[in-house]
Amino acid sequence: MSGELLTTEQVAEQLGVKAATVYAYVSRGLLSSQRNADGKGSLFAKDDVDAFVAGRRRTTTPNIQTGITLIKDGGLFYRGRDATVLAGTSSFEAVTNLLWTGELEDAAFPVNRELTSLAWAVTQPLPETARLTDRLRVTVAAVAAADPLRFDTAPAAVVATGRQLLATMVHTLPSRVGIPVRAMPLAEAFWYRLTATPLTDTALHSLDAALILLADHDLAASTLAARVAASTRAHPYAVVSAGLAALDGPLHGAASALAYPMLAEAMNGLDPVAGISDRLRSGMPVPGFGHPLYPDGDPRATTLFDLLDDGPVRTTTLRLADAMRTRSGIAPNIDLALAALALHHGMPADAGEAIFAVARTAGWLAHALEEYADRPSRFRPSGRYAGRQPA
Repeated sequence: MSGELLTTEQVAEQLGVKAATVYAYVSRGLLSSQRNADGKGSLFAKDDVDAFVAGRRRTTTPNIQTGITLIKDGGLFYRGRDATVLAGTSSFEAVTNLLWTGELEDAAFPVNRELTSLAWAVTQPLPETARLTDRLRVTVAAVAAADPLRFDTAPAAVVATGRQLLATMVHTLPSRVGIPVRAMPLAEAFWYRLTATPLTDTALHSLDAALILLADHDLAASTLAARVAASTRAHPYAVVSAGLAALDGPLHGAASALAYPMLAEAMNGLDPVAGISDRLRSGMPVPGFGHPLYPDGDPRATTLFDLLDDGPVRTTTLRLADAMRTRSGIAPNIDLALAALALHHGMPADAGEAIFAVARTAGWLAHALEEYADRPSRFRPSGRYAGRQPA
């Protein structure tokens, strides 16, 4: 070794670890050392240590640059377009195309009857207790296994895969009104699998708007999981599976299912304010309220509330929102709006989670397209070991 030399203690201080950890780096070949002249310690070349430090910095999660979604000044924008405006003027298919290609153009999601039959065959044996998102996860895995070209990550291939996958995910869910599998707008096909309530133009618009508003939300937990998978060059189906796994938590995509019973109780005669009081008294958070990115209120929730027909659900929901805003200064978020949408139209409690999952599939694949174009395997955070040191 030549140049400035550091002792083990100096290296440990520079790295912010214990001396034993420095020796572990040496044993793993990550650092080189030489014995001190007295034979009782080790010395390290400063240049080697500096290079090791720089290498560790490179392995942390990179600052992800994305051109998909911007959350700024209380607004949500997809490729520079206001998502709440898109929810009132565009279809989910067009917004999905915007996220994937940058062009706001309608492009149909083709129904592949062979894939739909396959997915139906593997999901039909699931128990009645299986949630809609359980069926979606099984469907994605089955369709992936049937696609021999699933590892094609060229942009055109990913877009084609995404359109077909979204159609299969929705059309494989059990129909509640006996509608056959046929070409139709995705929101319409989804409606028949969420509720037996007759479809109206207003109801269809509200579901389409919900899908648009949930299509992406910058680097939410599930989206980061999807990008990590894409970074390893996992195929698009695996990217969606990674997103679905992270979405399954009650603090993410499943949050609307927690708000649903609170609204249902209020609809069945329980004073809405009393329901909130009981949750606050027990120390439980009130589901469907507050969002760190929207301190003044979630614009997605406001947009969905405006699309709900006047009626008991809307009245109860707005009363809850007013109570929380007045007493706690906390505004409702998209989870409460999803729960209200589901309850208003006779959908099951897990409908909001399913809507979230289908919608966000578009966003996950948009982020996968960005990640496939970037340097592979760039996500490698370093953990700071805090356990028992080796003997």
